Amino acid sequence: MTIRQLPDTLINQIAAGEVVERPASVVKELVENALDAGARRVDIDLEEGGVRLIRIRDDGKGIAADELPLAVSRHATSKIASLDDLEGVTTLGFRGEALPSIASVSRFSLSSRRIGEDRGAVLEIDGGRLGEVAPKPHPQGTTVEVRDLFFNVPARRKFLKAERTELGHIEEWLRQLALARPDVELRVSHNGKPTRRWKGEGDQIDLGLSDVRIGEALGEEFARNALRVDHSGAGLRLHGWIAQPAYNRASADQQYLYVNGRAVRDRSIAHAVKQAYADVLFHGRQPAYVLFLELDPRRVDVNVHPAKHEVRFRDARLIHDFVYRTLHDALAETRAGTLPSAQTGEAGAGYGADASAAAPPSQAGMYQYRPTAPLALRVQETQAGYAALYGNNGGAGGGASAGSYAGGSGAGAGYTGAGSAYAAAPALPHSDDETLPPLGYAVAQLHGIYVLAETAEGLIVVDMHAAHERIGYEKLKFAHDHEGLRTQPLLVPATLAVSEREAEVAEREEATLVALGFEVTRAGPQSLALRAVPALLAHGDVEALLRDVLADLREHGESRRVGAARDELLATMACHGAVRANRRLTLPEMNALLREMEATERSGQCNHGRPTWARFTLSEIDRWFLRGR
Repeated sequence: MTIRQLPDTLINQIAAGEVVERPASVVKELVENALDAGARRVDIDLEEGGVRLIRIRDDGKGIAADELPLAVSRHATSKIASLDDLEGVTTLGFRGEALPSIASVSRFSLSSRRIGEDRGAVLEIDGGRLGEVAPKPHPQGTTVEVRDLFFNVPARRKFLKAERTELGHIEEWLRQLALARPDVELRVSHNGKPTRRWKGEGDQIDLGLSDVRIGEALGEEFARNALRVDHSGAGLRLHGWIAQPAYNRASADQQYLYVNGRAVRDRSIAHAVKQAYADVLFHGRQPAYVLFLELDPRRVDVNVHPAKHEVRFRDARLIHDFVYRTLHDALAETRAGTLPSAQTGEAGAGYGADASAAAPPSQAGMYQYRPTAPLALRVQETQAGYAALYGNNGGAGGGASAGSYAGGSGAGAGYTGAGSAYAAAPALPHSDDETLPPLGYAVAQLHGIYVLAETAEGLIVVDMHAAHERIGYEKLKFAHDHEGLRTQPLLVPATLAVSEREAEVAEREEATLVALGFEVTRAGPQSLALRAVPALLAHGDVEALLRDVLADLREHGESRRVGAARDELLATMACHGAVRANRRLTLPEMNALLREMEATERSGQCNHGRPTWARFTLSEIDRWFLRGR
């Protein structure tokens, strides 16, 4: 076989196979170049979903006329000049492959004028054949025109989808960009008609200014349920928005991750987010989030994927744990009653509905967590009511057992009688009273299932079994965490046949496995000796659990399998100990349940991810009955 040097045109077309997947890939590469050039406004004109025409016009620094041929040469770039530059690259593009690759499979035109120059210039390329640079009137900035994409590679064109589908891919990428760059104005037109305009939000690019853009990009429902997170440590910063667990999706269509401003997909971080939501999300549902991770560019390698969709972290284990802990702690504060009091737009019925007065524009619809102390009971419950509910444990936030509402399973299980459940409710304090409990005061029980509570703003409905289930579950977890993870030695060590990689992981991570309750030693090249297991899980399939833990340690450097298995067992215990439907509660008992919900982490959802409460404002209830019309 003869070895030959490939011609440049064919080399570029091969490279285009990696860089130019579809019209959206072209838009991505060209808009990123515009942003790297300092553009503050980018116009995107499309025809036939980008197949017939993609025109990107920006107001950036521009390209000198004599550098236009160099700009469309392979591996020519102004963004890096050395390995040191590559290791610390902060620009979105840097390879110098995009323009020549795109030009090789289209009818291509590049026009530009630099700052301070009297006139612009244009260079045209037809299917990789380079033309001559010619003068052309042009405003400051650059215009790239890509016509008839894949006209000279018909096999590639056959793989393109319908016009609407290709346009949808472009719109999704622009939405992704708009979330990351609220300072840039984006104008989009399709087939000669304006379709979208993302207004720039000024010179400052502090993401706190992009609350309006969050609503534009992901909808007002996301904005109403968005929780702001911002945490720094170990040279890392994670900030952005996560949706409350009750706002979830059937697919991962609202999951956006940015690393140093670059939109990426990362399995390790996605796993960390999933683990953080594991205790509060309904089975099979997906969380929604827009997260920005910032770190020293030298701690992340962005040069691992031709289209730069993926990155590689130097400290992947640390970053996984940092993301998990940050989101886990934020979600722990999703106590019932802590929804934002200021929201915009029409409030829908059900969980989180709230049509109270709007906040200032920069804060409307957003809520930033501030941990709240357990609220003292203001209702005038009798000592008998306290004793019936808590025994000797005291008030809200105290150590009531998992079954304290269930009758017979907790301390002081007696009740004061169903008849007192309909005693007069306490008078509500004035609505501007800062000590007014978020969930108000109980007024009745509905069908033995729901607790109805009155607040200054309207009505709260609580699923008493779901709420008490979460309260008991959190208390069981707290107690178990503070006792420590006890191990149970096996009378006869179990020998496990594993792969050589699994055996190496077990040997390397011996200390981690001990912390998880396993005593494991390597018995051979492909075997392990298991001598002790977590006591709480001793009667389960601990060998399968250990294999899953080893798989997690190999892939993510961390595993919550043991914790998840333990939590599943504790959740079952809490479910069996929770108050059942049709159990009549007294007003003091109902009010004590509300106070416990306010003081308990994650009490907005039960152990299975279902909501425990809903809020209906007076204005919303008035609309039901057409009051004021």
